[in-house]
Amino acid sequence: QVQLVESGGGLVQAGDSLRLSCAASGRTFSNYAMGWFRQAPGKEREFVAAMSWTGESIYYADSVKGRFAISRDDAKNTGYLQMNSLKPEDTAVYYCAAPWQEYYSGSYNEDREYDYWGQGTQVTVSS
Repeated sequence: QVQLVESGGGLVQAGDSLRLSCAASGRTFSNYAMGWFRQAPGKEREFVAAMSWTGESIYYADSVKGRFAISRDDAKNTGYLQMNSLKPEDTAVYYCAAPWQEYYSGSYNEDREYDYWGQGTQVTVSS
């Protein structure tokens, strides 16, 4: 049973930083791509960042490029999303996700590519 558990969300002020974690269990973490998505109230879930299973390919939404950084520690079975220079428009529930397919290669920016999702962690940025 694959499980993803996010943590690290909270209430911060504009300009602050947060680091989200995604702890994975149930399979070999290093063989799978990972992604981060977010959903703001009243809006559809949107892509934030993704990393290929090799870690060599990284993708960001234009809205977070230059401010957010995705990373992973395979020894700890944990992925991260470092968020800097946070803005009120970054307020959302953040989800980590992983595909079912080992060694998956795709566009990584569509939620239909991911089969496993965490429960989400709330990030609130005040102005």
